[in-house]
Amino acid sequence: MEFGIYHEFVSLPGRPDSDAFHEAFGIVDAAETYGLDVMWLAELHFDPARSVLSSPMLVAAAIAGRTERMKIGTSVQVLPLNNPLRIAEEGATLDHICQGRFIFGVGRSGVAYTYDNYNISYAESKERFNEALEIIERAWKEPKFSHKGKFYEFNDVSVVPRPFQQPTPEIRVAAQSPETFPMLGEQGKGMFLSVRHENANMFLSYIDIYQKSWAAASHPGRGKVYLRAAGFVAPTDAEAHERYKPTLMHHYRSQANLLADSAKRLNTPLDSPRWKTVERLRTITYEEAIQGTVLVGSPETVTRQLKALEQELGLNGIQFEFNGGGKVEPAHEKEALRLLCREVKPAF
Repeated sequence: MEFGIYHEFVSLPGRPDSDAFHEAFGIVDAAETYGLDVMWLAELHFDPARSVLSSPMLVAAAIAGRTERMKIGTSVQVLPLNNPLRIAEEGATLDHICQGRFIFGVGRSGVAYTYDNYNISYAESKERFNEALEIIERAWKEPKFSHKGKFYEFNDVSVVPRPFQQPTPEIRVAAQSPETFPMLGEQGKGMFLSVRHENANMFLSYIDIYQKSWAAASHPGRGKVYLRAAGFVAPTDAEAHERYKPTLMHHYRSQANLLADSAKRLNTPLDSPRWKTVERLRTITYEEAIQGTVLVGSPETVTRQLKALEQELGLNGIQFEFNGGGKVEPAHEKEALRLLCREVKPAF
């Protein structure tokens, strides 16, 4: 089982951005000290109340320079927002700086206003994502290549440097739409799953499709399944809930506003699942939330919860979302990291 945390580099109300970076790098240093496997970096734009992490590759390079062991992943690099050749160059450069500790997690995000601000149509996001990922993989694998697609055209380009990991860094893809699961299985790529208020067992049938497609394509072993979920560890169950409740509830309300804004921008019908999720996130109580896949409690409680998930879903790794709402004290987040790495992780 691979253990990671999802790190947003949260903004600090009333304090300068420099303080936000200082506190966030303190979490990184603690993770390296305590033995976390992977530090996962968000990519978030135009939301000063939430995060200062708009440049994950740049931040990842800084992390590479202050760590020696821990892997560094993007969760996720939003491919449609940038030129794929530029992403390929930066990813390969980062892979050298960290000496092969880079995991390339990719997706397309569901935040429509980010696309609007970049003057890119969200309706094109899926096609742009697929074309960009194809280009990046070819740029890493082929000494020279040409491409002519719907959105990009290149002739006889050679991306420099080539990645440290050959032929490419590990690529993991955020899976959301049903057609993504068999495609990833066929391609032999690991996949991210993400839950908010839901129960992760909602993915069981899709995971089965993914694994069958993996086997049908004759890839060795089984497909790799990774989950990002809300979670927190403290010395006791009561302390964990007390410390985590404010950040989880703020995160849910903020996500509801983001989803509602995207639904309006995309003219989503009022009877669609997206609007139902908005309403659920606006009205859900903490007591209801922890009935879903929310891993909160003492080391013993979280270990038990995670072992059940591992068995049910066939998990290969977990990303704990310790502070998605930005309300957890840094000292408490560092203690959660220590307990996760020193008391939960050894059980796996």
